[in-house]
Amino acid sequence: MFYAGEILIVMNIIKFTLSVGVCFLVAIVGSIVTTPAISTWYTTLNKPVFNPPNSLFAPVWTVLFLLMGISLYLVWAKKAKAEKKKLAVELFFAQLIFNYLWSLLFFGLYSPILAFVDIILLWIAILVTIIKFYDLSKTAAYLLIPYLVWVSFAAILNYSIIILNR
Repeated sequence: MFYAGEILIVMNIIKFTLSVGVCFLVAIVGSIVTTPAISTWYTTLNKPVFNPPNSLFAPVWTVLFLLMGISLYLVWAKKAKAEKKKLAVELFFAQLIFNYLWSLLFFGLYSPILAFVDIILLWIAILVTIIKFYDLSKTAAYLLIPYLVWVSFAAILNYSIIILNR
């Protein structure tokens, strides 16, 4: 026989696993588009002097996707009005879609310009998600700040690649 506390623990483990899992699923799907282009098309691009080594991107994104998943879990597990939580989670998924689209546009379609438009929308979506998450869980919002900082840097890098490859 299960006790209410044990059921709650199992439900939280499931929510945590799904929250982190959906973020890593987006990472995996994005990497399917990204990986083949890194050693081919991407090597042909002129890049700014501040372009990090390719080996840095995977560890950074791994940490960011983990933080995103934990952040989503904290909001999902929070006791709050359903409408407020629903909007926050929908915004989170919108930014996940923009995140994947960036990989598709930049590495899949070889279009830094379309990817730049997308990354601006991604940046806005992350910021709005942080604001909505803050109302539900300050910790969840704070966990997304490194993601916003990295995407800010990536936007500058993306724009520089456009300028250097005209």
